Amino acid sequence: MAFGTLTALPVPAPRTVDRRVAGIAMATAPLAGLALAAGAGVVVWLGGLLGLPALAVAALALATVALATRGLHLDGLADTADGLSASYDRDRALDIMRRGDAGPTGVATLVLVLLVQTGALAGVVAAGAGVTGLVVAVVASRVVLPLCCTRFVPSARPEGLGAAVAGAVPVPVAATVALTVAALSVLAGFDPAVAWWQGPVAALAGWCAAGAVLLRCVRRLGGVTGDVLGGCVEIALTATLLVLSI
Repeated sequence: MAFGTLTALPVPAPRTVDRRVAGIAMATAPLAGLALAAGAGVVVWLGGLLGLPALAVAALALATVALATRGLHLDGLADTADGLSASYDRDRALDIMRRGDAGPTGVATLVLVLLVQTGALAGVVAAGAGVTGLVVAVVASRVVLPLCCTRFVPSARPEGLGAAVAGAVPVPVAATVALTVAALSVLAGFDPAVAWWQGPVAALAGWCAAGAVLLRCVRRLGGVTGDVLGGCVEIALTATLLVLSI
């Protein structure tokens, strides 16, 4: 379920999808992120080998991640932006998010977020830490999923992906996943182009940024949806890349 939902990899569907399966899928989301980062990392490595400009390498790497996720999280970001900007009426906002088409706010949000992501990753690539930074950012951003699926966060709807995964990850499991990824991100410091503190601080910044978006969505929408989860992943990715680009 983790790889089939979060990536475009051709994996068999789970035999059953219950709360236990959903919880495990969200808890193992960083592993799916590692697979995405591996593919995008190859693009960064080849770009450097060919001497492509850092901005072009960054754009190609992010395009690889987007294609490998079927644009799932970007779609969620656009729908969430449209819903939050459309109305203070909860039901109307959720209805707009359910439609799937991107409105002006969603399109503007996508353009601005992708610009920031590309610019930040270009800075990381230019500093010589493109592969390292990309791995840290993509994997750390997927930690948002188990953190958003603990019992403290309700579902905004009685159906859909949000309802299937909301509250499905035990708090100790989500905390263990986050601490593990934060600890492993320290290894990024072995890259001469990355300061020893940047890995864990970048991951923490991404989670805090996603937490702010999540809090807003819970207050406005009553909980999470699949779109909100995708939007939180993209916001976490953006903040993580920004810190790594310092």
